Amino acid sequence: MSLSDDIKTDIQGIIDTPWNLRKGRVVPSTTDVALSGGAVELDATFLYADLASSSKMAKELDRRVAAKIMKSFLATSCRLINTLGGTIQSFDGDRVMGVFVGDSKNSNAAKCALKINYVVKEVIKPKFEKKYECVRDVSFKIRHGVGVDTGTVITVRAGARGSNDLIWIGRAPNLAAKLSDLRASPYHTFITASVYNMLNNNSKYGGQDNKNMWERKNWEFLDDNIKVYRSKWHWKP
Repeated sequence: MSLSDDIKTDIQGIIDTPWNLRKGRVVPSTTDVALSGGAVELDATFLYADLASSSKMAKELDRRVAAKIMKSFLATSCRLINTLGGTIQSFDGDRVMGVFVGDSKNSNAAKCALKINYVVKEVIKPKFEKKYECVRDVSFKIRHGVGVDTGTVITVRAGARGSNDLIWIGRAPNLAAKLSDLRASPYHTFITASVYNMLNNNSKYGGQDNKNMWERKNWEFLDDNIKVYRSKWHWKP
């Protein structure tokens, strides 16, 4: 068979294979989901942490310095996601996705986002600016964005045999990724109303005056008006 025939056979096989859908309570690993027809439905909260200005960073900085900034950001995000009960699911360049499940998934994800904000602003940025004059002189500042949404998704295993991974289908991962792209400094954390409405008080109010850490905004997503909440607060780990 030719390569073209193989591709057609693969696609027809995917079309003809019914889904063996099951409910999940934990974040599955790749091997937990069958490559042919396997699918898991999961109620989960998705957090995307994205380092801003990575293109400028790669252009204006020595690549070794840029790589250290990106590595510091991803190491920080992953440590905090894991510490707060999330699961690291995927990387995309300078972006990482964490998945949270369980009764406290929304509060944990929101706390994680605010703690990432603290480390970027109070640790990563000042340390690199102190160490490298080139970082102080570039046209951008070290910044980031975190987006969080929650909902029911289906995860399936996609790719070819020997080279595949889980993909997530539903609003939550897509919307969280879009929210992480928003650039509205000093607001670096964006969560949907679905997340905000499930926060415990500890994740909603802060400071000596117990103020609401979140500010409501409207945002357009795929022609829908979405209620989101943004925050400029940070939370020391």
